[in-house]
Amino acid sequence: MNYAAEIKRGGGLLRGAEKSAPSLTGRLGGGFVFFLSSGRVEAPPAMGVKVRTFGIVLDAQELGGYSSGDRVSGQVLLEVSDWLPAAAVRLEAKGRARVNWSDKAAAAVPNAASAPGYREEAVYLQHRQTLQEATGDQECFVLQPGKHEFSFSFQLPQGPLVTSFDGKYGSVKYWVTAILERPCVPNQIVKREFSVTSQIDINAPNFLFSVSRSKEKTIGCWFFTSGPISLSANIERNGFCNGEAIPIYAEFENCSSRLVMPKAAIFQTQTYLANEKTKTFRQMIANVRGNHVPSGSTESWNGKALKIPPVIPSILDCCIISVEYSLAVYVHIPGSKKLMLELPIVIGTIPYNGFGSRTSSMCSQFSMDMSWLQLALPEQPEAPPNYADIVSEEDLARRFPSLPQADHLEHEFGSPIFAYIQEFRFQPPPVYSEVDPNPTFTEEMQHEVSFDI
Repeated sequence: MNYAAEIKRGGGLLRGAEKSAPSLTGRLGGGFVFFLSSGRVEAPPAMGVKVRTFGIVLDAQELGGYSSGDRVSGQVLLEVSDWLPAAAVRLEAKGRARVNWSDKAAAAVPNAASAPGYREEAVYLQHRQTLQEATGDQECFVLQPGKHEFSFSFQLPQGPLVTSFDGKYGSVKYWVTAILERPCVPNQIVKREFSVTSQIDINAPNFLFSVSRSKEKTIGCWFFTSGPISLSANIERNGFCNGEAIPIYAEFENCSSRLVMPKAAIFQTQTYLANEKTKTFRQMIANVRGNHVPSGSTESWNGKALKIPPVIPSILDCCIISVEYSLAVYVHIPGSKKLMLELPIVIGTIPYNGFGSRTSSMCSQFSMDMSWLQLALPEQPEAPPNYADIVSEEDLARRFPSLPQADHLEHEFGSPIFAYIQEFRFQPPPVYSEVDPNPTFTEEMQHEVSFDI
């Protein structure tokens, strides 16, 4: 295995101290070991350092990250240039949410000592395992020159894990740390982060409800008003995924004297909690606009699409950090505050399967409207009546008079009837006429009957 290539791909350690400016942290076996902010260990050969590369590679990490209950596995890669005594090789896995901000307004007060800080932390993962250590009474074991692999594997907790997040005033991070313990020298440490995603199924019933809002605003003040501007908006469901387009149904009515512009936007709201204080950060992540609405006119959006950009899913299960989304439909009014209404939405991870809230609501409404049939229909359906019980023999004879027998027809034609049937084969259809050239017996009787008054 090409360790340098594997570690470079996995975000671990590489050789080559000339690539970045190192900072001295400790001494190892006649030379110095350098630690960089990226987690690299540099060992210039001229300084006699025995550790060449030290890094972590994860196995088959998915693009969407790990989830609760998934197994995290990989290898700790170590390459030494000489015999190296070591006490142990250990692995630690941690995951935590951390909030940190300072009150700048209080710091601006004269004679203030320092800005008060607000910090909070919540731990979601803590795991430790030993990959190799000295056995018995031995204080250390010896690694021979060359490349070494130390495999590891552990399972994430089954409980809910918060999605990895890096925000304005806090973050949620998960990482694994490999520790090389050596006698009489400081430990060598390398760190590798991995992402975790909390699965949110937007097909759940609480994410399939339609959301509607309406609002109205009058432009002007006191007696100098120019008429109201009304806005109503609706979305068929409140759960969506990244890359999905939100169909917006809205009505804009402009009864004022100004030219207004309808718009819509998706906002992300980050909320941080620490020391019973709250800090909020809000940003727009996508927007769309419509056509100008002149005075005395209306504008309709019948499913106007607003695509969701790549963002992290909603964070709803963290005690100190929350990430929420909302769809804002508003009207930009020149010279006045905008008329806005917000529809809360949730961005999940499991896509919509096609059975929406409208279908379910229509089905439930249909079942409700047709419930009266249960009172009208009998439990055991009855058999249909016999035809002979409804139509008498007199009615049958009156409607369908007796036809001449085949023997009588053969006597009149002087030959079998099948010969005359052959004569009509491959003949063109008769000419269309409003008058039936061959009226039936019933029609002849109707024409012959007349009444004199």
